[in-house]
Amino acid sequence: MIQSPGIKVTGSASINGKTLFAPLTLNLEAGQWTCLLGGSGVGKSTVLRLISGLPTEAEFKGDITASDKSAVAPRVAYMAQDDLLLPWASVSQNILLGARLRGDRPDSDRLRRILDRVDLTGHATKKPAELSGGQRQRVALARTLIEDKPVILLDEPFSALDAQTRAAMQDLAAELLQGKTVLIVTHDPAEAARLGNAIVVMTPDGLTHCPHPPSSIPRPVDDLETLECQASLLRYLRAQAA
Repeated sequence: MIQSPGIKVTGSASINGKTLFAPLTLNLEAGQWTCLLGGSGVGKSTVLRLISGLPTEAEFKGDITASDKSAVAPRVAYMAQDDLLLPWASVSQNILLGARLRGDRPDSDRLRRILDRVDLTGHATKKPAELSGGQRQRVALARTLIEDKPVILLDEPFSALDAQTRAAMQDLAAELLQGKTVLIVTHDPAEAARLGNAIVVMTPDGLTHCPHPPSSIPRPVDDLETLECQASLLRYLRAQAA
């Protein structure tokens, strides 16, 4: 397995001269899941785009560095909020898009395993227009999971899924991304309580690190410590919004 680095984001961002987020330091521990919560418009998705090297309307003043001093962006697999599926391509072709763009030979065996794990085997030849919103999101998730990248950025990756499927996909992601450095943006305190090795709440003024259960992820949905963490996060988020 490729060694996953720690990532450090330091700096501030503005849009048209208006502060998006104040100077902050976000540390992503190597091989751990960091959950980033906060209200809409505070810059969470911008942080993901900055790490991935994608264009953003925000002006960023700062640095993004890896613990091993190598470039960060080439080692990132990024799942955006929108599924960004190619409408003319099949489910399988969309999942294998990264390999095709790089000119790599598609791994058919790995594709079959991923399709089975996200319960899309019977939809492999369908086009996105033939799928439900939850199925499309699972295609986008599969496209990210199939990439063997050491840094994984997930922007609300389970938001379109029903509760049962969401828990199953959280379990799958935690299993397949074990040892990766993962940053997940979520609005769901329950999700953060299940998946966070670190839980950070972002506001325009900076970051707040919140306690998380000491147990390993993914934590049981009905575990008392998970539920207590979820409740504590919800109270904090509501207080921030008041």
